[in-house]
Amino acid sequence: MSTTPSTVDAGAIKPKNPKGRVIFASLIGTTIEFYDFYIYATASVLVFPALFFPDATPANALLSSFAVFGVAFVARPLGSIIFGHYGDKIGRKGTLVASLLTMGIATFLIGVLPTAQVDGWIILAPALLVLLRFFQGLALGGEWSGAALLATENAPKNKRAVYGTFPQLGAPIGFILANLLFVFLNATLSDEEFLAWGWRVPFLLSAVLVIVGLYVRLKLIESHSFQQVKDKGKVVKLPLASVFKHQWRALLLGTFIMFATYVLFYLMTAFTLTFGTTPASVEDARTAAEAAGRGFDDAAAEAFVPGLGIARGDFLVMLIIGVVFFGIFTLVSGPLAEKFGRRKMLMATTIGIALFGFTWVPLFGAGTTGAMALLIIGFILMGLTFGPMAAILPELFPANVRYTGSAVAYNMSSVIGAAPASFVAIALWQLADGSTFLVGMYLSAAAVATFIALWLSRETRDHDYDNNVA
Repeated sequence: MSTTPSTVDAGAIKPKNPKGRVIFASLIGTTIEFYDFYIYATASVLVFPALFFPDATPANALLSSFAVFGVAFVARPLGSIIFGHYGDKIGRKGTLVASLLTMGIATFLIGVLPTAQVDGWIILAPALLVLLRFFQGLALGGEWSGAALLATENAPKNKRAVYGTFPQLGAPIGFILANLLFVFLNATLSDEEFLAWGWRVPFLLSAVLVIVGLYVRLKLIESHSFQQVKDKGKVVKLPLASVFKHQWRALLLGTFIMFATYVLFYLMTAFTLTFGTTPASVEDARTAAEAAGRGFDDAAAEAFVPGLGIARGDFLVMLIIGVVFFGIFTLVSGPLAEKFGRRKMLMATTIGIALFGFTWVPLFGAGTTGAMALLIIGFILMGLTFGPMAAILPELFPANVRYTGSAVAYNMSSVIGAAPASFVAIALWQLADGSTFLVGMYLSAAAVATFIALWLSRETRDHDYDNNVA
């Protein structure tokens, strides 16, 4: 008796997401999320101090802007709990769509927000900026883990680290898109036009990217790993409670495995942009303030600390060049993590980060050429450490609590690593009267903490990923 299509057991057919769709959906989602995040980071240096904190001194306005920037990192663990809960309860697909919508709406609203310079908005404008920044952080708290699981749970055997580099690649691509747009606006608009309305354009354009991302993600089907969890009746009622009760060691190790990566990234982007574009002398700072129509009194002169004095547009181009190396070595890291294992490869990279901290003073002391070398070296290390994270963090947790566990570890690390990085670096820079020595030592100390966590962990490359259920 022949078997007709109607008699084939439908349960035996396991539909899969096409390889290209998996790669594109994981890549475009994180590209959009990081693009949105970076345009805020860039604006927090370039325009928000003047627009939302106009009555503060330049130094205090910058610190206030970075403090608002840090609000998102407080929100990220909450986002990891909320989105992680639903990612482990109802599935990865719907949760990823929700996180993308949340980020896109918050970013668009920042683009239409009145500034504190508008009558009646001096208090309300900064307050709403904080609120929208909070929702940005909430969304990113759930986005990364879902994108990492989308890539790795659909990866062929022995290719998880390779597939995992694609959501990670969204970070450099999002950064390049955001900053190319700022460079273009800087080149085509006057300072007055940029402050008046030009800074809003990157926020408003995010709506276009969100529509594309939603279209791709809505066409996905659920991953085989999560479907296995549902079929076996192993969906956990309270994933967060299960993680803290049974997976606390993996959670703690994952948090510190990611720690140096976060510190390195925000020093290489937000802090170097601040240091690189700060005038090199009090006289230059006074001239720049007068040209922008701002006062520069004795108090501002007393609080001034020198930077490199590189023009804003020039330094953004230097950052973009550095981030190209970030993207290249993110892709390189995947095959290396498969060949040598995640643990060994990351331990070697972390030693490199620790040594890199000792080079900040001599490289920055060499002027523009040295700064470019520092950016290239730092972003190479960033690619090598960031690329394998989408594999190693999810591999620490069983499939039925994997979204929550990896999301909470990733975002708890953001609280201790990313959130204070820019603020601490500026404080150390000021404490050292313009030297970056203490900033470099801060980075080296973070690398030591991560190395210890890696030393205490076990290799995860050969773990059973699909059938590993708590």
